[in-house]
Amino acid sequence: MRIGVPRETTAGERRVPLVPESGKKLIQAGYQVSIETGAGSAAGFSDRAYQEAGVSLESSRAAVLGSDLVLKVNAPEQSEVAAMKTGGICIGSLMPLRNPESIRALAVRGVTAFSTDAIPRTTRAQAMDTLSSMANIAGYKGALLAASALNKYFPMLMTAAGMVPPARVFVVGAAVAGLQAIATARRLGANVFATDVRPEVKEQIESVGGKYVGIELKEAASAGGGYAKELTEEDRTRQRELLGAQCAQSDVVITTALIGGVLAPRLITAEMVRSMRSGTVIVDLAADGGGNCELSRLGDTVTVGGVTILAPLNLPSTMPLHASLLFSRNLTAFVQAFTKEKAFQLDFTDDIQQGSVITHDGEVKHARTRDALQKVVT
Repeated sequence: MRIGVPRETTAGERRVPLVPESGKKLIQAGYQVSIETGAGSAAGFSDRAYQEAGVSLESSRAAVLGSDLVLKVNAPEQSEVAAMKTGGICIGSLMPLRNPESIRALAVRGVTAFSTDAIPRTTRAQAMDTLSSMANIAGYKGALLAASALNKYFPMLMTAAGMVPPARVFVVGAAVAGLQAIATARRLGANVFATDVRPEVKEQIESVGGKYVGIELKEAASAGGGYAKELTEEDRTRQRELLGAQCAQSDVVITTALIGGVLAPRLITAEMVRSMRSGTVIVDLAADGGGNCELSRLGDTVTVGGVTILAPLNLPSTMPLHASLLFSRNLTAFVQAFTKEKAFQLDFTDDIQQGSVITHDGEVKHARTRDALQKVVT
């Protein structure tokens, strides 16, 4: 069975879905592996490194895309899908709810597509979870961006000129990205507070050095698998009050909230921003999902009333070497888990394949994606 790795063409993308060490493992498992020339160069992996691992270099993009199994970072473009093999397999972080046209094209082409961001969050699937791997990087980099943009130190410092107090950082959302942002800001010396609509994460926040602040919800907001669901109107009102009070007294606000790990709820209103002190920094880490701040300009930095709002897109791509290494290990774990007789075996009775399959046999199998596409049509 032949695995193909095309060069990513999404604007600003520097990651590669397969690094040399993973390519070697897949070859040892019995696969023929080829990669488009230069596909790993932006991430720091040379063509020579792939050759030394036994991976074949391919100058023809169409040939790579026509492989039995194609590995991708992002959802494929229409032209890429057109070059894929009918009955072939595509594995990557497809973000189906954000890329409906790509998913529709994959279904029409008859490609079996698996999205690793849809993998169920179980112990067995942890090694395959690209969403968590990339969120970890985003949380780390987000805290560094905040520290760089802030007009004061993060830590408390005793100097010959006197003491300066620590910055107060408020993190909204305590899934993987939020917890890493808390831990990184704390390591930098900030006084960190955090909130999440799932009260069960209080201990996790405290375990990485944060102080939990929250409200008692009238209705549980956990959607299972480490994800949150939308709040009731009553709980949203109480949450807004909490967020407004915390934002007004913070030096930095880092938002990471996503509904179902995909779409960003609007939490930080223009009114909240106006109540914040001049010099405050907001880092909207949910920009890829639409943004948590009403005034975020996705992919850009703006200043409103003295408040700096950063809304970076695709932060993992700014650390391409480690992002590619982790992403590649996730995909390789996924492929190896279902390899038998030197080939990837489809098994939709397995909970991991069942949860992550998006398209198969000309149909959209993923329920949430199918429902979203039907709404677009109607």
